[in-house]
Amino acid sequence: MPTTLTMTVAHPEVLEGLREVGVPDGVRLALWDIAERPELDGDLDIVVVPNYGATPDLLRRVAGVPGLRLVQLPSAGYEHALAHIPEHVTVCNGRGVHDAGTAELALALTLASQRGIDDAVRDMADGLWRPVLRSSLADRRVMVLGYGSIGAAVGRRLEAFEADVVRVARTAREAPEGHVHGIDEVHGLLGGVDVVIAVLPLTEQTDRLVDARMLAALPDGALLVNVGRGRVVDTAALLVELQAGRLRAALDVTDPEPLPADHPLWQAPNTVITPHVGGYTDATTPRLVDLLRRQLEALVAGREPLNVVRAGLSGWTGTTRAR
Repeated sequence: MPTTLTMTVAHPEVLEGLREVGVPDGVRLALWDIAERPELDGDLDIVVVPNYGATPDLLRRVAGVPGLRLVQLPSAGYEHALAHIPEHVTVCNGRGVHDAGTAELALALTLASQRGIDDAVRDMADGLWRPVLRSSLADRRVMVLGYGSIGAAVGRRLEAFEADVVRVARTAREAPEGHVHGIDEVHGLLGGVDVVIAVLPLTEQTDRLVDARMLAALPDGALLVNVGRGRVVDTAALLVELQAGRLRAALDVTDPEPLPADHPLWQAPNTVITPHVGGYTDATTPRLVDLLRRQLEALVAGREPLNVVRAGLSGWTGTTRAR
């Protein structure tokens, strides 16, 4: 039968995974190291960008592909890509791919700060045995700020630790696991929480949403965990609170990023920093393979693409292209 769709992936393990699970008849798969830009025969329908390192230059190379119809991002975030992909091309994100890895890290950062793991690791270098009474995660009131796919995964793990979860999303709604507050309610909720875990994408509405006013509304000793996007938090305002010793922070993302070696955040008290590794685990590949398989099945069946964050100007107008 004629080929209906051609899709390239950037990683050999993703290509191998797709071949193992199987894709619909008529799909052509190819490996494309976009940074090297080897030639591929014919037009491409779908390009899956690399899991990491999707720089503006790389995205512009993708945008120049003849016949391109859909760009699949492995990441949940997509704000970095839209400006570089032509408007006639549909853009889909990797919703669900990084839920497990990012939720694990959110919990790890929270527990490390709550239980003083960072201090204990530093004490090891000096051979210090220094037990300190710490605050448990159990019985703490924890706000998940950004209750989407990853936020829900964080919430499920918090409940297993017997925490009281406060869910906040763009708009209020009822979910099977409980009430979700709207972002317009957030200031009235902050005074009663012990931990805020930010899992927000970067948009015009969320840019520096966690500002001086929001931080000031948190009680003394509260912990801010950010596993979303660095610019969701006003770094200067956070530094004021950290250097005063009033708040604590555990950050997988920062603004700026990467964080320069001389940046004062590195020396801020009560702060744990990891280098944006929320989804950087071996759990990513099988989940990306599963998403791509389902995406291809939907497209070959004539259904709308999954996880669309920006529809192409002409939409997805079917799968068949003459070869």
